[in-house]
Amino acid sequence: MLELAADLLPLVRAGETVAVVTVSRVARSAPRGAGSAMAVTRDARVIGSISGGCVESDAVSLALASLASSRGTSSRFGFSDEQAFAAGLACGGSIDAIISVVGPDDVAAIAAWESVLAGRAAGVGIVASGPDTGRIIPPEAGRTTTMLEAAYDGADVLQVRSAPAPRLVLLGAGEHAAALCRVGTAAGFAVTVCDVWELLTTRERFPDAVELIAGIPAEYLESLGADDIDERTAICVLTHDVRLDIPALRAALRMPVGFVGAMGARSTVARRAELLREEGVTEEELSRLHSPLGLDLGGTSPEHTAIAVLAEIVAVQHGRGGQPLREGTGPLHVRADPLHDRTASGDADPAASGPARTSQNRANSAGFHPDAANIVTFCDVR
Repeated sequence: MLELAADLLPLVRAGETVAVVTVSRVARSAPRGAGSAMAVTRDARVIGSISGGCVESDAVSLALASLASSRGTSSRFGFSDEQAFAAGLACGGSIDAIISVVGPDDVAAIAAWESVLAGRAAGVGIVASGPDTGRIIPPEAGRTTTMLEAAYDGADVLQVRSAPAPRLVLLGAGEHAAALCRVGTAAGFAVTVCDVWELLTTRERFPDAVELIAGIPAEYLESLGADDIDERTAICVLTHDVRLDIPALRAALRMPVGFVGAMGARSTVARRAELLREEGVTEEELSRLHSPLGLDLGGTSPEHTAIAVLAEIVAVQHGRGGQPLREGTGPLHVRADPLHDRTASGDADPAASGPARTSQNRANSAGFHPDAANIVTFCDVR
């Protein structure tokens, strides 16, 4: 539901009432996880998706029925053991969903959508059972999307949470930074670009950046406080000037951020490491530096480099090695959330998978958890 804030808030503020279908539980394999949502207007306009198209027609029918009755409901979409794939999700899974009727008087939903659009953490509770099914209420304390048993007059409540967009800090404003800014923004990052050259850090070159800084990169990093960064923050040094690179990397490697990377050829990477050691950077700190990095896709243009970075983001985020799906085995979608029931299909424990487990261990040792949202990595142009 929260992911639709930009579309739904203007509609509700204009006096419209919409039906929101929110996934509350996933069994077996399904394209989207708990908390994912789609909305349907009275004129049958569909916003968003809960399955990638597999069950949307049934969901739209139920949503329109809820709008007609002004009552929320719940339903299950998906695999039928009796009728095999004739019903529901082609991937063999099933999803439970809650349909909420949301209008201009739904204060909790509106407050949550406003928080999302303001870049703040947000949450809602959705009554999942009983006579008030679908009702939107303020959330309980907590940071994750989860089901709370008997939390509202004895009824279960699906708590949906969203975090502010993670930060991607690009130090350097060249063409690779411009491409990374575009891709990073599309992937959900709040991108900051910092460069000493004011004529490079322009809105024309970086229309999607949330912040443009004309200044010395190291000084900008040192100005950031505890509220400005977290374990999801990624810093990418792209300046290609040791006078700027070394101070910036020294500062970045001592910050509690999720990822620090720098672009450069292998010879540059080696020389930079020596200079950092001379500046007092310890081996432990240096081990946090990812350079060069990225999936080897063979491309060399700024755009191809950005695609390689984004591919590496997703692979590292989920603890995977980035190999083609046809070369692997087991479930395609492995989620760690408590509302995804993998055991329903007899899926193997993902922790037992050799390549996946190895990647997860590498991710944990790098200082962030593979389930954390939107952790970025950086690649070299080879």
